[in-house]
Amino acid sequence: MWTKRLTTLSRTLSHCYPILCSTSPQIPFHSYSQVSIPLSPSSPHIKEAFASKLFQSQRRLIPRFQSGKYVCTLSSIEKLKCWNCNSEASSNHPFLVCETCASVQHVDESIDYFQIFGLEKRYEIKGKNLELKYKDWQMKLHPDLVHTKSKKEKEFAAEQSARVIDAYRTLTNSLSRAKYLVKLEGWHVDEEERILDPELLGEIMEIRETIEESGDPQSLKHIQAQLREKYEEWSKSFGVAFENRNAEEAASSIRRMSYYKRADEEITKKL
Repeated sequence: MWTKRLTTLSRTLSHCYPILCSTSPQIPFHSYSQVSIPLSPSSPHIKEAFASKLFQSQRRLIPRFQSGKYVCTLSSIEKLKCWNCNSEASSNHPFLVCETCASVQHVDESIDYFQIFGLEKRYEIKGKNLELKYKDWQMKLHPDLVHTKSKKEKEFAAEQSARVIDAYRTLTNSLSRAKYLVKLEGWHVDEEERILDPELLGEIMEIRETIEESGDPQSLKHIQAQLREKYEEWSKSFGVAFENRNAEEAASSIRRMSYYKRADEEITKKL
């Protein structure tokens, strides 16, 4: 039982703090070997002494034991600070721009694409919040709008702007959004996995033959419309699978969506 919990802790540390399992210099074992580590559910918090030995920067993820498993939470005493005015980051907003002095900050990879736009980590995106927030970030981060800033801040703005653009493109495309969500969850998806479903194999072969042989634009448009309907069906299936935390069904939906998307693009090239 203890071995299992220690293994779980090790995996959590690797996820929260990659440097512990990277090629970077390792923290010597003796530096924290004397720190007691409560591992039972009755002791929900890992001692701060242990945390301080492992995480000694302005902001780090701290592993804690909650509800029978280890999770990562931000240390309550460690926060990001503005490089210019030293103000602490607000916990309510992604720290791309300082709210106190308006200085553009360096890219923080721990902020995911959904957080950048203030969205819930869900497959379905409703309303115009994404579009509006994207335009707002572009106004603040676009390199052409920070030409009076220092060289350092211009570089930060260029990096942040590029990341915001990538985040926007990822989240506005349903397939790339689905792939990004499973990536955040740590689920594995092999899009090229061999298709074993006889019915699907037959459908794929039939569609490919029709696309290759057809020279009639109307026929191709009809096939394309059918492909898009199937794509939307599997898009909805992914949404359900993700909400239900069904990694296998989510992966299957992504593979189907990828296939229909590629077939759709092939037809577009022929039209």
